[in-house]
Parts: sequence; structure tokens; C-alpha cells
Amino acid sequence: MNILFVCTGNTCRSPMAEVLFKSAASRKKLDVSVKSAGLFAPENGKASLYAVEALFEKNIALNHSSAKLSKEKVEWADLVLTMTEQHKHLAEQEYSESKDKIYTLKEYVKGENGDISDPFGGSLSDYQKTRDELGHLLEELAKRLSRKSK
Repeated sequence: MNILFVCTGNTCRSPMAEVLFKSAASRKKLDVSVKSAGLFAPENGKASLYAVEALFEKNIALNHSSAKLSKEKVEWADLVLTMTEQHKHLAEQEYSESKDKIYTLKEYVKGENGDISDPFGGSLSDYQKTRDELGHLLEELAKRLSRKSK
């Protein structure tokens, strides 16, 4: 299964989600490929220093270059998980032929509306809170996919 995480600039939330999910999926021995992209990402931008630091605290390396969401990436993905309702709506508008595989992360995992808070421009503490929020949701996602693959 190919999973694509999407946020705004692909420097904070979606790259954090990508590596956190890779870690969770590895523990569950899931056969997945994972990427991330941003709706308004610069090509080859660097991940936020606080995102790198927040993940480093959990012994997870983030060596990341940002990438813009594209038709190719959406077509590659079996599942597109966005960080916010707005990201979902913009992705659905741009890639309407793929609407059936685009969800917010909270919608897909918990069946509820809601956004992942954006730590951009905030303190390390803001990034840690986002990391922890993502971590819980992505552990749930890994459990759910593990049950499906059995």
C-alpha cells in the first residue's frame, strides 16, 4: 500500500507524519511505501529545525527535502491523508478523479473532523505537541492497517 501525507509546505507536519508512520509501520511489519508532499511546498526546501529536533528526541531521523503535491504523487498513492480539512478540500478540487482516496488523517483514523495543529513558526514545545498528536494517530493507523492485512 502506498500512503501519501499532505500538508501546506511539507516542512513540518507531513514529513513528521511520514517518518513517524514509517516507524510505526515497521514495528507492525506492514508492507507500505510512504511519502509526503505539500500543497504549496517549495521544491527541495528543508524540514523545520524544530521538526527535526522533536523527532530526534524520539530517536527518529528526519532527513527531508520538501516536494509539491502533484498528479503523479496522487496517482501513486492508494491513500492520501491530509493534515487539515482545508488541505483535503484543496486536494479534492485539484485531483477530483482521486477524491475517493483523499481523507484527513483524523477522518480516516478516528472517523471525526478536525485538523492537526500547525507548529510552523512556533516553539519547540509546539512541535513536540504536534509530534505527539501525530504519533498517537499514526499508531492507530498502523494498528488498523495491520488488522486489515490479516
